[in-house]
Amino acid sequence: MQFPLVSRSGRIRKLVAEHRDSDISRVELLNLPGGAETFELAAKFCYGINFEITSSNVAQLCCVSDYLEMTEEFSKDNLGSRAEEYLESIVCKNLEMCVEVLQQCENLLPLADELKIVSRCIDAIASKACAEQIASSFSRLEYSSSGRLHMNRQAKCDGDWWIEDLSVIRIDLYQRVMTAMKCRGVRPESIGASLVNYAQKELTKKSSLWNPSGHTKIDLLSTDHERIVVETIVSLLPVEKLAVPITFLFGLLRSAVMLDCSIACRLDLERRIGSQLDIATLDDLLIPSFRHAGDTLFDVDTVQRILVNFSQQDDSEDDMDDASVFESDSPHSPSQGALFKVSKLVDNYLAEIAPDANLKLAKFMAIAETLPTHARTIHDGLYRAIDIYLKAHQGLPDADKKKLCKLIEFQKLSQEAGAHAAQNERLPLQSIVQVLYFEQLRLRNALCCSYADDDRKPVNHQSWRISSSALSAAMSPKDNYASLRRENRELKLELARMRMRLNDLEKEHVCMKRDMAKSSSRKFMSSFTKKIGGLSLFGHSSSRGSSSPSRQSYRTDSKVIERTCASTD
Repeated sequence: MQFPLVSRSGRIRKLVAEHRDSDISRVELLNLPGGAETFELAAKFCYGINFEITSSNVAQLCCVSDYLEMTEEFSKDNLGSRAEEYLESIVCKNLEMCVEVLQQCENLLPLADELKIVSRCIDAIASKACAEQIASSFSRLEYSSSGRLHMNRQAKCDGDWWIEDLSVIRIDLYQRVMTAMKCRGVRPESIGASLVNYAQKELTKKSSLWNPSGHTKIDLLSTDHERIVVETIVSLLPVEKLAVPITFLFGLLRSAVMLDCSIACRLDLERRIGSQLDIATLDDLLIPSFRHAGDTLFDVDTVQRILVNFSQQDDSEDDMDDASVFESDSPHSPSQGALFKVSKLVDNYLAEIAPDANLKLAKFMAIAETLPTHARTIHDGLYRAIDIYLKAHQGLPDADKKKLCKLIEFQKLSQEAGAHAAQNERLPLQSIVQVLYFEQLRLRNALCCSYADDDRKPVNHQSWRISSSALSAAMSPKDNYASLRRENRELKLELARMRMRLNDLEKEHVCMKRDMAKSSSRKFMSSFTKKIGGLSLFGHSSSRGSSSPSRQSYRTDSKVIERTCASTD
């Protein structure tokens, strides 16, 4: 029974020759590729029993024929040449068969690699995918009404049908296939779609990623596999923007943080996300924190690094083109549009994380200050976030409150936000004064504009606003600056006087409430009319008698206010 095996297998022939003098009843074959099933096929071939070579056994037959040395040297048309012929003429011309052979090679490494079975299948897959893509592109070419040839973007692209087939390959072989496809010139969008599909299949079936609550026991081997998958997919991401959805990048980043992937992997994801942060959503930025219980609810440090990447990327783009330095201030330039979108996103993110009791002031301010000052054209969102933070952290010292409120440019608040801030008791007194000051400037500006519409004559010297051309013609820069400072001081004095009169009005309102219980409605209305008549809009006293404080106390308060305003200058 040994003679057919001896005649076709060089390895068995050597083993028999070594024991020529003794009666051999058993031959031990260690580490036989494919196991007993594959050896049975080899034995059938030696004894002339017919069986079919298929894509599911050709890799095993190639390896076992090499192991048993079933080559042409020992017999013509031996098993090795038969398996090689099938591999070259049948398998390498069909993508699905190549994928199936690669699956079989997972248990045959490194011998399958040494025999170049893996590399031949990978090259065949890359070539076939590239050819399918080119053919699909040609099928979408059509002539327009003018006779020009163009690509029909609406037609369905059928050249990426291989994406689903590749999702069954092990991650190390999948990495080699994707690398070969990149070298062959497969579209970045197709590479990205394949990566998304592979990640969804490999990561969603593991409990450790999608059950972080701890109700299921986490398998350490499964976690290691997931870490390898995430790091490999990140290394395969195309360099082109928008090749994969930004939501997918955030999903990879969450997985990388949870699985404690390498720092290089996480930094790469943060850089990619930062380069296209203007298309992200608030849900994308809400990355849970997976550290100890005393930490914040969301991963604030990661978001801050993403914002730094966005700001640096924006600066680098400005440095590349000198013209962009001037275009960056234009609301129609792409960089300014991206800044505006990201500023709204950041303000919403700050409002979302502000109620967290463990969120430190330094981290909150660091995120708010990451963007340049010209990114926010309106500060309503920032004011709302700061107000929420002050409400959630009521024990914050006054010095920290002042430091936090310095982030707000109150002249950039809308009318509604300014009205809310003027009555917000959580803000420091200095901030409320600034709000009232800018609200008065806005009101005066509106009045001046209304006067200008009614009368086209030049505005008199009492108007607070002077055109820049007339001012530059009449004054030197030094005088102009001194005049503006003096005018600013006068406006602050007037604002403080108005606040004092408002306080007096509140006191009188309390007294009037008492009078309502004692006097009739007619007496109350007459008293109210007299007292209101003594107050003007901007605090100037009427020529008639009023209920304001005495002139002596009023002068004393005015001096105190002048010192306060001078110190703020």
